[in-house]
Amino acid sequence: MSTAPQGSHSLAFRVMRLCKPSFHVEPPFRLDPADLFVGEDNFDDPLAAANLPPLLSTQLSKSMDSSNLTYGNRFHLHHPSDAMGFSGLLLLPQSFGAIYLGETFCSYISINNSSNVEVRDIIIKAEIQTERQRILLLDTSKSPVESIRAGGRYDFIVEHDVKELGAHTLVCTALYIDNDGERKYLPQFFKFVVANPLSVRTKETTYLEACIENHTKTNLYMDQVEFEPAPHWSATVLKPDELHPADSSSTGEIFKPPILIRSGGGIHNYLYQLKFASPDSAQMKVEGTNILGKLQITWRKNLGEPGRLQTQQILGAPISRKEIELQILEIPSLINLDKSFSVHLNLTNYTDRELGPFEVWLSKDSVHEEKNVMINGLQIMALPQVGAFGSSDFHLNLIATKLGIQKISGVTVFDTIEKKTFDPLPDMEIFVESD
Repeated sequence: MSTAPQGSHSLAFRVMRLCKPSFHVEPPFRLDPADLFVGEDNFDDPLAAANLPPLLSTQLSKSMDSSNLTYGNRFHLHHPSDAMGFSGLLLLPQSFGAIYLGETFCSYISINNSSNVEVRDIIIKAEIQTERQRILLLDTSKSPVESIRAGGRYDFIVEHDVKELGAHTLVCTALYIDNDGERKYLPQFFKFVVANPLSVRTKETTYLEACIENHTKTNLYMDQVEFEPAPHWSATVLKPDELHPADSSSTGEIFKPPILIRSGGGIHNYLYQLKFASPDSAQMKVEGTNILGKLQITWRKNLGEPGRLQTQQILGAPISRKEIELQILEIPSLINLDKSFSVHLNLTNYTDRELGPFEVWLSKDSVHEEKNVMINGLQIMALPQVGAFGSSDFHLNLIATKLGIQKISGVTVFDTIEKKTFDPLPDMEIFVESD
């Protein structure tokens, strides 16, 4: 959409978007001449199936003759592909069309002199203005166009890689001297909107699933959908088993057929397995969110028009690293009522500093709560300091006072230096038997 200049000007800009033509499709009503004589059901009769074809062959050969240019012959199917309606012609764009992120905007601009006099010393500028920036595409300030005669024009082509969504404005300006020696300034604005061609939805656990959806009105052929992991991650694309082993030959590796995602909401899923790049990566503390990486996507349209899109950083679920972690390593397989048993525990320090000494006890959710599994002996157990990224094993003596399925709950660690109580050990069920 253009904005007309104010006032009287000898010059005017005309803009045409340069893009590939489309197939010209005619929706004709064409038919097989045999359908005029008999229906499909007639051939179900063995007698008719044997006798009708010879009777029709003479008539059909005449009607299908390419030299027959009668009006009726125009609607006959001379070839099965005729039913598709392709005329063999290509159709130039009839409108500005849709522009999508990742494409290259190419425009043919003509500045016309519609007056009866010549204009001189024309300085032409063409810029793309977005919500964030202004990008210069053409500037003839250093070498102005000497003159444009009456009825003449000056043409040029500009290109711009579309990297932003939303409203865009092609700003065309001309500074020139008219026949009266007056300096005039002509601005014209051509507005268009850049839409998103694809939507990318991801799901992340140990795996990352990327769902690519086509939002355009044409088919997209994916040349490349590559996941670039963050430095502390490594990624492996997971593909289904090859149905045709020949496809995995050296020839298949050189040429990879593009993946078709159909127009108007077609979807294709990609699956990546994520692993830490090194053992040290697992110990990295990520504040707030975890950056997994980004997707590089390249595609082509029906007639080979290229497009390229890079997603923003894909964030995984926030990782909250514990300073310390208490976990059970071993529990006796046989636990008897009112008899002491030992539980093997491990305390791990995930920080880069020394922590402790610690105290371990069984906490209660309420004052009146009665525990069926409790510490046997001293109710508070002392543990030494644990070094940076180190761990310490210890045994806790417990005793069960009730039969059946019971829970070991409330095992709590307390840092005596920092005066900090950490989250208790998750509940663990045990089965208590009679002696």
